[in-house]
Amino acid sequence: MTLRLWLRDRRVPAAIVVIGLAVGILQLLLWWTQGAPAEHDFVGPPRSGYTLINSRVTEYDVDGLPGLRVQSPHLERREGDESLYLNAPTFQMPAKQPGVPDWDGQSLYGWVNQQGTLLKLQGPVYMHRPAYTDAQGTPQPEATMHTSEITAWPKENRMETAEPALLTQGDSRMNGIGMRANLNDNHMELLHDVHGTLIPRQRNAPAQPGRDRPAASATRAGQEG
Repeated sequence: MTLRLWLRDRRVPAAIVVIGLAVGILQLLLWWTQGAPAEHDFVGPPRSGYTLINSRVTEYDVDGLPGLRVQSPHLERREGDESLYLNAPTFQMPAKQPGVPDWDGQSLYGWVNQQGTLLKLQGPVYMHRPAYTDAQGTPQPEATMHTSEITAWPKENRMETAEPALLTQGDSRMNGIGMRANLNDNHMELLHDVHGTLIPRQRNAPAQPGRDRPAASATRAGQEG
């Protein structure tokens, strides 16, 4: 019996053997061209470089002076980008002006990049500055801000958001869509669809010649009535 006749009678087993040899050769070629798979590859979410409970972080400027201060009950530093992830952070942003108090704030989540130059506050954000008296002796009422999803640059003391924002200062209220703020000069700007109520400050009217005596009489009459 010739080999040809033997293979014809056993076509199925012969085909299986040939296919097996071909698959083995292709596997060897694939391993040779791509190399062995890397060992200990990690698949999954980023791992924490470390975790801090009840953390306090202070960012310093180029002159070594304290700037942004952040506290969080839970802080994680990720291995991938070395950034900080914070839960329920509270923070203080200095006005960097003599006699002007810091802004205190809180948010749902926070994120700080590795260099400490970028801060993101996520979820509802609330900020408050207490009342004070400026260098000219003029009382400045307390101010508040309600918004969400803030991006801030701590070293420049700037922040902005594209979300709705409500600003109050004393009895005055302003709300709009989008906000920019520079805390170095206490400047806040609402960008779109702005509405509000502004209460002017009370100022003494200048005295006018010939009217001092009647005005005083009217004042006394009103007090007596």
